[in-house]
Amino acid sequence: QLQLIESGGGLVEAGGSLRLSCVASGGVLSSYAVAWFRQRPGKERDWIAATDRSGSNTYYADSVKGRFTISRDNAKNTVYLQMNSLKPEDTAVYYCNAYVGITPGRGYWGQGTQVTVSS
Repeated sequence: QLQLIESGGGLVEAGGSLRLSCVASGGVLSSYAVAWFRQRPGKERDWIAATDRSGSNTYYADSVKGRFTISRDNAKNTVYLQMNSLKPEDTAVYYCNAYVGITPGRGYWGQGTQVTVSS
């Protein structure tokens, strides 16, 4: 059973940066595409970024395009989300999701990490 653990969240000022990590255990992460989702207060969980199994292809929601970068190191069983130019509206719990196929949202989830951006 694949297990995912996110880390790297915290409190940052607007304009700052954070890098989230999603480390997998109990399986080989390179067998899965991986996505990042976030859930802002009072909102549904939204997809924001994804990468294919090799990391060759990446995809972003418009809300984060140009500011966030998803990457992976399969040798370390880890996927990253580099977040730059953070805004208060990026405040959310961030989740990673490992899935098979082309549709994020199925498969395995981490427990989430809180990101808070102060204005």
